Amino acid sequence: MTDTVRPDSLVTLHYRFLLEDGTAVVSTFEATPATLQLGTGEVLPALERCLVGLSVGEHRVFTLPPEEAFGPHRPELVERVARADFPPEVTEAMTLMEFAAPDGSRYTGLVRELTEEYGVVDFNHPLAGKTVRLEVHIIGIS
Repeated sequence: MTDTVRPDSLVTLHYRFLLEDGTAVVSTFEATPATLQLGTGEVLPALERCLVGLSVGEHRVFTLPPEEAFGPHRPELVERVARADFPPEVTEAMTLMEFAAPDGSRYTGLVRELTEEYGVVDFNHPLAGKTVRLEVHIIGIS
């Protein structure tokens, strides 16, 4: 165990992402804490930067502009897709839909609009283009 988060620490914490209006988007505060391994690329780089240097028991709130959080909203990642290419279970807008890439990998898009002829699918991260607040409470460090 160490007292301070380092760039390669294993950190147990509660975290919450909030929109500027205070709406919580993701939160572990009401559930089981998360354990994150820093320095492996699995954690948002801005989150890692916020955590490094914090101590056990510390509770902090950070404001992250889009460029540091989930990136800007990129219009080129919004596409019209023929309705015939949608699975039958997708019947309304604001549905997440999984697609297969030619290389076999899978990716998710948010159906923003759906008509009989086409759907508008947004492949941006749902928080792209948004300033977010990150609230963290450090529980353990190893």
